[in-house]
Amino acid sequence: MKKTMLIVGVVCTLLSACAYKPIIDSNGRSGTFDKSKSENITNDKMLCKKLAKDNTNFFVESYKVVQNWYLRPSTLWLMPKAEYTNEKLIRNCLLNRGHSVIN
Repeated sequence: MKKTMLIVGVVCTLLSACAYKPIIDSNGRSGTFDKSKSENITNDKMLCKKLAKDNTNFFVESYKVVQNWYLRPSTLWLMPKAEYTNEKLIRNCLLNRGHSVIN
């Protein structure tokens, strides 16, 4: 029973790492563009998520989740926090496409 609960917990944790939803300010221009880029938000989100998924390793990202949520607390947070590559790639892709990403 405990083993099943542990497996379910680990799987849920791993799946939650893939659920990055960026908040984009779609009020119009982001300052450097003459034309509004807000009409391409949905298309750009899908393309950036696909690019990030294609350029990240699932096992490395899963290890980062395990490190941040299980290994760091067991060492009293002496280990440095591992940054998630997937979120960073999506954020940079949207910024370079002219969107103002808040988070």
